[in-house]
Amino acid sequence: MASEAAAASEPDARGGTGGTSGTPAPGEVTGTARVDTWIWSVRLTKTRSQAAAACRAGHVRVNGERVKPAYAVKAGDEVRVRHSGHERVVVVSRIVRKRVGPPAAVQCYVDNSPPPPPREFVAPVATRDRGAGRPTKRDRRELDRLQGL
Repeated sequence: MASEAAAASEPDARGGTGGTSGTPAPGEVTGTARVDTWIWSVRLTKTRSQAAAACRAGHVRVNGERVKPAYAVKAGDEVRVRHSGHERVVVVSRIVRKRVGPPAAVQCYVDNSPPPPPREFVAPVATRDRGAGRPTKRDRRELDRLQGL
């Protein structure tokens, strides 16, 4: 028994101790990963081709620099992704190469994104019942007052 405990605490040929405490989670990799693969894996884009296209278009920055899709991202890097008019600012905390579920994805980065801007109030559009005929002068004045003219 004592020899088994000693063998479990000694490093094996791969550099690990043989236990499960030091093994990475499924899909998690130590070292680096392509930025387009990482962005897709942590669900910042829907597809990997969208992530690669965003990199080629200059919408992805790592530590302030525009990057190509094959750029190697590592833990601690700040990744900025501009998508549909909103910029996401995340700091890499884990490297994954395979797409993970949403609960696991949020553990792979620290989100430092600014809050989205408030939505503008849209005035209701004035509509008339179908077949109501041409609006009278009084109806037109009410529509103008409603629209703020």
